[in-house]
Amino acid sequence: MTRLRGMLVGLRVVAAIAAALGLGSILILATGADPLKAYTALVHEALFDYWGLSNTIVKTSPILLAALAVIVPLRAGVYNIGGEGQIYMGGLFGTLAALHLPTLPSMIAIPAALLCAMMGGALWASIAGLLKAWRGINEVIVTLLMNYIAIYVVSFAVSGPMIASGAPYPYSDEIPEQFRLPLLMPQTDAHIGVIFGVAAAVVIAFVFARTATGLSLDIVGKSPTAARYAGLNVKAHIVASMASGGMLAGLAGGIEVLGLKYRLFHLFSPGYGFDGVVAAFIANANPAFAPLSALFLGALKSGASVMQRAAGVEGTVVDAIVGLVVILVAASLAWKGDLLVGLFDGFRLKPVPSDQPNPTEPKQ
Repeated sequence: MTRLRGMLVGLRVVAAIAAALGLGSILILATGADPLKAYTALVHEALFDYWGLSNTIVKTSPILLAALAVIVPLRAGVYNIGGEGQIYMGGLFGTLAALHLPTLPSMIAIPAALLCAMMGGALWASIAGLLKAWRGINEVIVTLLMNYIAIYVVSFAVSGPMIASGAPYPYSDEIPEQFRLPLLMPQTDAHIGVIFGVAAAVVIAFVFARTATGLSLDIVGKSPTAARYAGLNVKAHIVASMASGGMLAGLAGGIEVLGLKYRLFHLFSPGYGFDGVVAAFIANANPAFAPLSALFLGALKSGASVMQRAAGVEGTVVDAIVGLVVILVAASLAWKGDLLVGLFDGFRLKPVPSDQPNPTEPKQ
């Protein structure tokens, strides 16, 4: 009974997603479309069609890395909402490296540019980490505001110093061929960036499960006082966790430029940093589940146009379904299963009182 209760509590996120899709069906019906037809088209196109799957993979890659950028600091008790800005800084640093590094073989050029992108994201996130650790400034507000600063910095760069000659729109020069990521699926846009994301998820899951570094981050996140008593440097852990998160988001920005755009564009990220927050919530801050949650969001986003084309569902309805997923998953994570515990306790058999006197009691 206890195992069944634990399993049901553990599946609350899946139940929340199912409920969100059920409520989404009502919205689809309200628009006059067929929910079953819409969801069937979504699943088929996003996961079982060659071109649709490639589109899903393209969107999954940055969402996964952005989700990990939230999960790593969160395990240390720090909320990183600045993945979007860190993606932009990663794209900026990666593009600068690709445009200004000398001619190199791809085996050296791509890692060098991606390393610069990771440095850009890490430096940007470290600002919020330092303010949090040494001045106690709320990291949620800082990272949220720094998103907009990063977007404007990139907009300034591609509108002025980095703008391509004769460009009708703010974008940089095209990066050289040797800096471009290889394709994962021929004749599509799917590049190998998703492999970086999955590999990072595996490594981070191992670090948290098997290493002293992961244990110390968990201790800092759960009880800073206990961490200080144990001799851990809480401030250093906060800054390091934020820098690590920024490094992952910066990698997402670099991959987006080197693997898909081949230029740095104004507003080149359609909100992948915020999608990463959603994916991290769905994964319950567990890096092992992040690839699945990112794939779910990637499929939902890549299938939005399909639902519109196949079943006449507006793209805004898909956005509303994503919002429902966020709300219900957040509500499910706040629920600790107390109601379920009470329900199971109600069914538990109680001992039958005995009419026989207790031999240990003294006789009257």
